[in-house]
Amino acid sequence: MISRAVTLQFILLLSYFPFNCSSEDFIFNGFKQAGNQLILAGSTKMTTDGLLQLTDDTTGILGHAFFSSPIPMIIPNKNVSEVISFSTSFILDILTVNKAGGHGLTFAITPSKQLPGADVADYLGLLGPSNNGNISNHIFAVEFDHVKTTVQLNEANANHVGVDINSVKSNASQNAAYCTNQNSKVEFQLESGQPIQAWINYNGTNKMLDITIAPIPIPKPSRALISYHVDLIPIFEKEMYVGFTSSTGKLASSHYIIAWSFSNEGMAQDIDLFQLPKFPHLPSTITASRSTVIRIGILSSVAILALIAMLNGVSLYLWKRAKLAETIEDWEREHPHRLRYNDLYRATKGFKDTELLGSGGFGHVYKGVFPKTKEIVVIKKISNNTKQGMREFVAEIQYLSGAPRPIVNNAPTEEFNLLEWLGIVKYKVIS
Repeated sequence: MISRAVTLQFILLLSYFPFNCSSEDFIFNGFKQAGNQLILAGSTKMTTDGLLQLTDDTTGILGHAFFSSPIPMIIPNKNVSEVISFSTSFILDILTVNKAGGHGLTFAITPSKQLPGADVADYLGLLGPSNNGNISNHIFAVEFDHVKTTVQLNEANANHVGVDINSVKSNASQNAAYCTNQNSKVEFQLESGQPIQAWINYNGTNKMLDITIAPIPIPKPSRALISYHVDLIPIFEKEMYVGFTSSTGKLASSHYIIAWSFSNEGMAQDIDLFQLPKFPHLPSTITASRSTVIRIGILSSVAILALIAMLNGVSLYLWKRAKLAETIEDWEREHPHRLRYNDLYRATKGFKDTELLGSGGFGHVYKGVFPKTKEIVVIKKISNNTKQGMREFVAEIQYLSGAPRPIVNNAPTEEFNLLEWLGIVKYKVIS
């Protein structure tokens, strides 16, 4: 009797407390500490910076990375089985060496961490021509494809996100874009080299799948890029493996996962953008870019220096031209015998102090030599602030041009002594 009572109580307890399958909740802000929590296959490797590199820029390769433990995906304690709700978020980055790369990557949920039928290129390392489309695959994936492939896959363009069920021919797809608060879409390239964050949420109760993407550092948009109603009961087994696949074909890109969080119980943890490893880079690409930048910088510098030199030359020419420009005053028109300022400037070597002979009543007196005739002259340069009137100066010119060279008691004045020494007429210069 006692044993029957204990058994009955145990049964009642089981019926009261529903079976709770084990939950799985993990996050990798970089993969340096991932250790044996991930199973890698194919070309996939962990970089020294803590990045998960699915493929490099080698053509015709594939790579896999799965969480090491299978995850319960079916709730078994109800009359009607139900897929458990799950949520994941990750940061991907696709780098291309040449102008065009390929092929893409997937977030995949599969019954096995080994995919023997997987092929490269169009099949994203997930399936192959021998099993693509088989209902026995039990594969669910979200693809991030940046190559427009064969007609059989019915892909609209070379830059899209798609929902794949047992086939890489997407059940639903959209051009890669994020939605703004104004309900508009902003498209961007998956292989731009800019890290992109993805959010994938599935509600097992209402069977709604939401996929959202946005380039970092744009926060998660409030509206999903893809909202797709799909029942995953026929697809999922009780336990499934979660992870990533990727491949290259004749075109190649390096496909990276920078961070990853997952939960089959509530929302996945938020990835901490401040704890991420250094974003991936390709040394050969960067080196080439730096060389190009250096060359462009040198050529630009030379061009700028040449332009500056030319502008300085033009400015100097205009300055000299302005400096040598003449202003003919009214009184000068009555005296046709005159010399150009330019000739006087050159004759005195630009009125250098080395050619200075002395100072007169209202200016400086210079020795000059005309380059063509080699004639020696005395040139008087009137100061701008002179107090002597122009009439006295004109009278002086008239006197010198018509009067004999005076010598008084063998003791000429300083000014006329210079005239006697040079034996020429004195000319006026105004500065």
